[in-house]
Amino acid sequence: MNHAAPLHRSFTELPPLSLYVHLPWCVKKCPYCDFNSHEAKTEIPEAQYIEALLDDLATEMPSVWGRTFTSVFIGGGTPSLFSADALHDLLSGIRALTGLTPNAEVTMEANPGAIEAARFHEFRHAGVNRLSIGIQSFNDVQLQRLGRVHDAKDAHKAIDVARNAGFDNLNLDLMFALPEQSESDALTDLQTALSHTPEHLSYYELTIEPNTLFARFPPKVPEDDSRWAMQQAAIQALADSGFNRYEVSAWSRPNKQSQHNLNYWLFGDYVGIGAGAHGKISFADSNKILRRWKHKHPSTWMSAGPANPSKKTKLGGENEVAVEDTGLEFMMNALRLTNGFQLSTFTTHTGLSIQPWLGPIQTGIDQGLLIQSEGRLRATERGFELLNDVLALFMRDQFDSETSASTESRITIPIKPE
Repeated sequence: MNHAAPLHRSFTELPPLSLYVHLPWCVKKCPYCDFNSHEAKTEIPEAQYIEALLDDLATEMPSVWGRTFTSVFIGGGTPSLFSADALHDLLSGIRALTGLTPNAEVTMEANPGAIEAARFHEFRHAGVNRLSIGIQSFNDVQLQRLGRVHDAKDAHKAIDVARNAGFDNLNLDLMFALPEQSESDALTDLQTALSHTPEHLSYYELTIEPNTLFARFPPKVPEDDSRWAMQQAAIQALADSGFNRYEVSAWSRPNKQSQHNLNYWLFGDYVGIGAGAHGKISFADSNKILRRWKHKHPSTWMSAGPANPSKKTKLGGENEVAVEDTGLEFMMNALRLTNGFQLSTFTTHTGLSIQPWLGPIQTGIDQGLLIQSEGRLRATERGFELLNDVLALFMRDQFDSETSASTESRITIPIKPE
């Protein structure tokens, strides 16, 4: 970017605010998992951890005084390993500290294990109103290859238990391109999931992440052509079943999109509490955006605080989102949405004029990767399949102020937010 005329961030309003809660323990670390999760080799210190979570949140609150939390997401690990009493204490504490509205979306991740499923009714009573069940596959052979601790029978039962517990907003996590999976097997998995009529489906390709067991001992996964065929068959099957693809790997029934994840994708703010949790907070007084992260190991995070001189804070670190990088950071998220975003949202959620990024936007339009209409920008069908190429346009060394200014008149921007 041309630094002759430096950009200045100025918030006229702040973006929506969510809360992420990380419960890091699981029964067994899956070979594909690169999340901050730890096998529960001994009894989980529930009471100590919940107390530390609420202390973490209380420490964060001065940064967001007066702001309303729109959603809560309890992730892990396997949060459903915690007891219903612990979840009740957690959510009661969150409401007391944040003033969370009664109708706010409160999602909890859960696994289909018998112990966790038995608690679903109590989780619902504690205030969880959206459940995300990590099915991954309904094929027992695949579940074994993925290192899952449940089988297909457990998966079916967990969904039935969730429905009987009163959950009418249910997400199923399902993966494709699994080790040695055929195209017909992948479609069978998907059709099985659809037979349970979930409100939401997270359907994504298995990827081999660094620092995982699969990275050390790579399984044989389907070739590119086969993965593509699986995805195309899934797109058609989901559309035929009345699902809307609103994000790269997220599908929903009408009006059942994940509100929490939509806030992420539209560059909203979120407070992150718990071991290894990340957050992003905008500040109107300083016109800064800070990314924060907490100490990663549960014991380190729990012991940190005013009483521990060596670790006075649970904050592991923070950095400021540079103005020059804001366009890329925003687009990396918002262009994952099939419907894109209102151009006015860029300004309200970043505190910046979109003008310096009009050049890359116009280049994307000229290349058939982006389309702009009635104040909304989104990827074309081709651009959606080539998102990495689209995002490369917004790298800070790919444009400058002069290029941006020359294209200003070619893109229509609404004067008022819509």
